[in-house]
Amino acid sequence: MTKSDDDLQALLIGAVPNLRAFANSLCGDPTRADDLVQDTLVKAWSNLDGFEKGSNLKAWLFTILRNTYFSELRKRRREVEDADGAMAERLSVLPEQHVHMDLVDFKKAFNVLSDDQKEVLLLVGAEGFSYEEAAEITNAAVGTVKSRVNRARVALNKALGFEAGESFNSNSEFVGVARAVSRG
Repeated sequence: MTKSDDDLQALLIGAVPNLRAFANSLCGDPTRADDLVQDTLVKAWSNLDGFEKGSNLKAWLFTILRNTYFSELRKRRREVEDADGAMAERLSVLPEQHVHMDLVDFKKAFNVLSDDQKEVLLLVGAEGFSYEEAAEITNAAVGTVKSRVNRARVALNKALGFEAGESFNSNSEFVGVARAVSRG
């Protein structure tokens, strides 16, 4: 280190109490204030070439500290504290291969259905037609359409291995898979 580096180091160390007081007044937490001061000193030391000799070092340091504080504050506003990991658990994404395999299983089960059952299941489930509209399209009675849809769903649940009480009757779940089958 040169003499000017020694002088600059002494000036930086001399500014620490004022920086600490300013940081504490900004954030109100002495530990966080110490972290801010440390970040400020590291940034200042790393960017000494950005400091104009003869200008106010203290003002430059306070500007770095203030900018660091507000940058972290903006960043923290977008973050959610998740100390126990509960939020992260809910945000997990299932691997896509499971979805692909579910679709393969559904297609196999769907192909076991009779043509009449496939037709009404696709009309009601995938295309969103009412039972009455599906009856009109297929020239069948409304009761027949309802019966075919019900028997098709029961057959799908059985073919997919759902236990008693479980089912694939959730309309949103069914609609998504049925649309994929009807298009692919």
